[in-house]
Amino acid sequence: MTELSINSPISDLEVLDFWKKGEKILNVLPAGDSNMNLVLRVQTNERSVILKQSKPYVRKFPQIPAPIERIDVEYQYLSRINQQESLRPYSPEVLAYYPDQHILITADLGTEGDFSKMYQADFSLSQNHAKSIFQYLNFLHQVDGLGFPENLEMKKLNHEHIFNFPFLEENGFDLDSVQPGLQDLSMAWKRDTQLKSKITELGKRYLSTGKTLLHGDFYPGSWIESQGDLKVIDPEFGFMGDAEFDLGVVLAHGDLSGNSEIIQQAFQDHYTLPYSQALLDQYHGVEILRRLIGIAQLPVNFDLEAKKKLLEKGRKLILG
Repeated sequence: MTELSINSPISDLEVLDFWKKGEKILNVLPAGDSNMNLVLRVQTNERSVILKQSKPYVRKFPQIPAPIERIDVEYQYLSRINQQESLRPYSPEVLAYYPDQHILITADLGTEGDFSKMYQADFSLSQNHAKSIFQYLNFLHQVDGLGFPENLEMKKLNHEHIFNFPFLEENGFDLDSVQPGLQDLSMAWKRDTQLKSKITELGKRYLSTGKTLLHGDFYPGSWIESQGDLKVIDPEFGFMGDAEFDLGVVLAHGDLSGNSEIIQQAFQDHYTLPYSQALLDQYHGVEILRRLIGIAQLPVNFDLEAKKKLLEKGRKLILG
């Protein structure tokens, strides 16, 4: 396997049998700020494509090991999506896959960026984009997931950072480095045995096999804007689980971005499948908590009092 980087010579890419006759690579640039994988925008004299390569570690935190096979999960997920007329417009087309090199090449959806801008105080999510979020999930959660990879190692990685690490009193991550006073504030939730017991129980359910094909990391960083439309990327955490997990993540990021009203309304209007309200509330609450007192921090602009109110909401959602 050739391990690529942003500094790899163009000749390392030219050896792939993907390129057309006479096609020449002109530029190789980073495509966004991926947490998990190397993602490159490769520009040629004929087109621009996205090349993604997984490594046996998390790109942003190389000290954290991660299953290199995650790129195969993404390939299988996108291949299924590309076959669905209702979902095809939301995702990039798969152009080539090199399993031995752990490389996936897809169409380039443009440079408009992801929806992390939602966390900015002056940004409001449009009704059309909110509608797209839940139409996508409504279609996705009806896709036949028979034979989809278990993706257990990626689930275990996510489980650690959702259901365990944020709630350890001593985990080596000083929340005061994020915001002075946040470490002390967090301790009430880290020491809440009733809350932690419920979260542990929910985490065990998360690790079990469900009946619904999920994106698995369906938050604003996995949505990008392309010619005014919302597209969905980065499904390497995809698995068969509870529909309420994907839904709860979206609702939590509505709260964390100040867009809860429009997201709640879109959910009511455009998600038509059955779900458990109690289970949805629990996943919703855990996502709020882990984003505020875990390592997967967001660029939110809340003071400590606002974060305390959100943490209290998360606890209430989990415990009922």
